[in-house]
Amino acid sequence: MPEKFEHGGAVYAAAAKTGDNALIDFSANINPLGLSKIVKQAIMDNVGNVIHYPDTAMTELKNKIGTVYDIAPQNIIMGNGAVELLYVLCHVLQPKNVLLIAPTFSEYERAARSVDATINYCFLSEQHEFELPLQKLIISLKNKDMLFLCNPNNPTGTLYSAENIAIVVEHAEANNCFVVVDESFMDFISNSGDFSVKSLLNGCHNLLIIHSMTKFFALPGLRLGFAACSDAEVIRRMNLDKDPWNVNCLAQKAGLAALDDKIYRRRSRSYTRSEINYLYEELSQLPLLKVYKPSVNYILLNIHKLGMDSARFYQIMLEKGIIVRDCANYPGLSGDFVRIAVKRREENDKLLDAVESIME
Repeated sequence: MPEKFEHGGAVYAAAAKTGDNALIDFSANINPLGLSKIVKQAIMDNVGNVIHYPDTAMTELKNKIGTVYDIAPQNIIMGNGAVELLYVLCHVLQPKNVLLIAPTFSEYERAARSVDATINYCFLSEQHEFELPLQKLIISLKNKDMLFLCNPNNPTGTLYSAENIAIVVEHAEANNCFVVVDESFMDFISNSGDFSVKSLLNGCHNLLIIHSMTKFFALPGLRLGFAACSDAEVIRRMNLDKDPWNVNCLAQKAGLAALDDKIYRRRSRSYTRSEINYLYEELSQLPLLKVYKPSVNYILLNIHKLGMDSARFYQIMLEKGIIVRDCANYPGLSGDFVRIAVKRREENDKLLDAVESIME
């Protein structure tokens, strides 16, 4: 079983362990098209600027994000990846009783524990396909001062309606509870307007939206993300709490180029959706797997019928040159679960061949 807060994407550690530098990493949920050529060129064109300090105001980047995502630029704060902002927020607001749905992204809990918050779980039900238990969640808000929601949820891939989240935010406000909604995978969804709650920002001062730019734009090594909140005091205090040079100059230029590359964004959504459907359909044909229907670029699997736990499955796949995400360390899951990313067709076929060979 992986350590409690261990993540996917540990390709360097896996390569060092196996001596194989050609491992295919299905444990990190990154855009299968990889880095945009326009973004790569922007990075190369600006390498010389690393002799200067980064722009602390990041006005151009905030304005571009504001235009693309329809968010007022003054409500935006930039981060060295979205995760940095989770920690900054917790250190600013100092929550005492935090509510998490489970299973979900582990950095919410880790950020909350960094300020000694008490963690409370609202568990999702496998029998109900990990859907949001709206009434149960609303009841659980009592005496909680912060709630984290991931939409689409990681690792289950469950997508929650904006209407249901709006109901949660309204009840949270009545309970003096601050809500963080992580929309880091929302870029992969063509009709994201039906699910994003950014339209609530102006009317809700107890809401902060987190958005990673590393997943969809394939920038995990550069680190780039943002948060948006209409409470000016929260944004002001977060800006004071973070490193003023937290986003390096290459990440800033990459972000600007990525947001301008409309062809890449459109092609990424189309290609990824095609491969999501392909991989889901092929995996669903394998009788010993329970495959949960994905909404974005990762798929949760229950491997219980294979007669092995997730640690053994991980090891066998690693020996076949493939890294998967062992989900045993997610509260609310167990050694019956693994998560795989959606990649290019050739890589997806290699994964399918590897899984099928286990069943022979």
